[in-house]
Amino acid sequence: MPLFDVYPLYNVTPVSGKDILVYDDEGTEYLDLYGGHAVISIGHAHPNYVDAITNQVNTLGFYSNAIQNPLQKQLADKLEALSGCKDYELFLCNSGAEANENALKLASFKTGKKRVVAFSKGFHGRTSAAVAATDNKNIIAPINAQQAVTILPLNDVEGVKAELEKGDVCAVIVEFIQGIGGLDQGTVEFFEQVDKLCKANNTMFIADEIQCGYGRSGKFFAFQHYNVTPDIISMAKGMGNGFPIGGILIHPDIEAKYGMLGTTFGGNHLACAAGLAVLNTIEEENLIENTNIISEYFVEKAKTIPQIKNIKGRGLMLGLEFDFEVGDLRKKLIYDEHIFTGGAANKKLLRILPPLTIKKEHVDQFFETLKKVLEEIQETV
Repeated sequence: MPLFDVYPLYNVTPVSGKDILVYDDEGTEYLDLYGGHAVISIGHAHPNYVDAITNQVNTLGFYSNAIQNPLQKQLADKLEALSGCKDYELFLCNSGAEANENALKLASFKTGKKRVVAFSKGFHGRTSAAVAATDNKNIIAPINAQQAVTILPLNDVEGVKAELEKGDVCAVIVEFIQGIGGLDQGTVEFFEQVDKLCKANNTMFIADEIQCGYGRSGKFFAFQHYNVTPDIISMAKGMGNGFPIGGILIHPDIEAKYGMLGTTFGGNHLACAAGLAVLNTIEEENLIENTNIISEYFVEKAKTIPQIKNIKGRGLMLGLEFDFEVGDLRKKLIYDEHIFTGGAANKKLLRILPPLTIKKEHVDQFFETLKKVLEEIQETV
């Protein structure tokens, strides 16, 4: 049976990994500066992670949410301690799209309204309401397009104000650092004014931290770089280091009711074991501190390369912008130099999303290689 052909694939077959390195089926070593869309937060096959999942699956891999699962409470308590999001409540699911879907549903329940405000170049998932709030018409089917969504330019405070004052907006959803859109960020004034406008207009402010959360921005959540208090915070990618897990943090002003949200697999025993291993490792290995140290080092190195016209993002969610499209550069890096990097909707942007365990020696390796490849490309022009 053939696979449904919806992914353009590189001709590389990883079979194992160790920290920031992966190995293909021919034994070739690759430097992973992409982490599978920022999913690998604590490195491939981290011993804490492997032990936690192995021990849990040897005990109990799954039971439904109809019973007590103390691992969920342990995960919630650890998440509160590390994130600083005191008094929020946790709902667990399986993916970023599900997290945003539940966030939007909860906002609609809370406010009694149904329209959503989102922003250009934003990406929030591929399910019903989440994809409708995504600024990409190519992935929105007619069944999704029936959702009531208004997409505004990022930093358009007056536009947000005008829409919220119409009285029918249940939620404003925003990435504090855009992912696939190209690492654009709102201004301090924009984020803080939107937060105030939401609170003044009975509208839920949703921080989409699917990609920029879990330490990747240099703080636990990217919204923490600003003076804002989201009503709902969505999480996923770095949360399980590859094990499918997502969730939302919910402000205590939103009251839970039985049946309001639900999931079969969300918050299962294996997922919680993976999630706890990630949080414990972030804490024990000071990975947020490492993110800031390596980010500063990376940016200084990037500034020495004249072909790089702009450096975008924060922490270890970085973009290198050139004055040419980077598709061929990415191919040379992966096939000739064995380095994984990422692309974006901005075709001139190279995305860097490594595990938070990355060291300066890896940054040196990347930039030495990048200089060489850029010289080779220039010689062929």
